[in-house]
Amino acid sequence: MEKRLPLPPFTLETALEKVQLAENAWNTKDPEKVSLAYTVDTEWRNRTEFINGREEVKAFLRRKWAKELDYKLKKELWGFRENRMAVRFEYEWHDDSGQWYRSYGNELWEFDENGLMRKRFASINDLPIQEKDRKLK
Repeated sequence: MEKRLPLPPFTLETALEKVQLAENAWNTKDPEKVSLAYTVDTEWRNRTEFINGREEVKAFLRRKWAKELDYKLKKELWGFRENRMAVRFEYEWHDDSGQWYRSYGNELWEFDENGLMRKRFASINDLPIQEKDRKLK
C-alpha cells in the first residue's frame, strides 16, 4: 500500500511540511515524480480542465511544463483541518515567445488516510510581467 508522509490528521507542523514537499516536487517539473503524491483515482479541477487519475495528471503536467518554460513555484499554507488544506501559490514562467507571467492561485486539497492527495481544486489567474519584475528565481 502506498503511503506519502506526513499522514492526516494534520498538525500545523505536518501541514507546513506537506506544503513544502509539494512545492519541492512541483519545482522538479517531473510529471512521474509529482504524480506519485496523488491517488490512482485522483480528481482535479485545474482552471477549467477536469483531470481524473494519475495517468491524466501525468499527461496534464507534461503539457503544462512544455508550455510554461522556466517554471518556478512558491506555495503557502492558508489553512487546514483533519485531512484537508487550503493553499495559496504563485509561480512564474515564460512562453516560447519570451513573455513572462506570474500566475496566482488557490488550491483546495483533500488527502486519503495514506497521505495521498485524492482531490485537488485549483483556481488560477495569469498576469503578464516583464522579466525585470520577476520575484521567483
